[in-house]
Amino acid sequence: MTMYSDESSSIVRLNIGGKKFCTTVDTLTQREPHSMLAAMFSGRHTVCKDSDKGYVFLDRDGKHFRHILNWLRDGVVPNLSDVECSELVREAEYYQLLGLVDGVTEVLNNRRKDEEMDTELTRTDIIKCVQSEKVRLRGVNLSGLDLSKLV
Repeated sequence: MTMYSDESSSIVRLNIGGKKFCTTVDTLTQREPHSMLAAMFSGRHTVCKDSDKGYVFLDRDGKHFRHILNWLRDGVVPNLSDVECSELVREAEYYQLLGLVDGVTEVLNNRRKDEEMDTELTRTDIIKCVQSEKVRLRGVNLSGLDLSKLV
């Protein structure tokens, strides 16, 4: 068992579900001081390391931990698929990395808004619009649409 209170720049070896990572106490504690990782390595708690190589084992899937570690280092939210973003949010919630949760959630929400804006109008959409009381097609490019059967 080791306490990490003496040197904030000391190297920490992590084994996350079998994937191994090396970082510093500063990286784990500075960006999110109220996270689980910050609590573990702040020196307030003893951390169990394996006796062989000194790795601290966390029983989590290590697939996304590199993204977590990179975010802790530079604050940049990774550009991942929607499925990977959802998985990363789940891991970030586990580690109580609220800034990462917010950042990835914002990326997902912006993507969804962009997808809604990029959808193309269909003939059915135009007919529904014309049949409604308020027709607002300002700024809509209708070139290339066959509207001859709307009458």
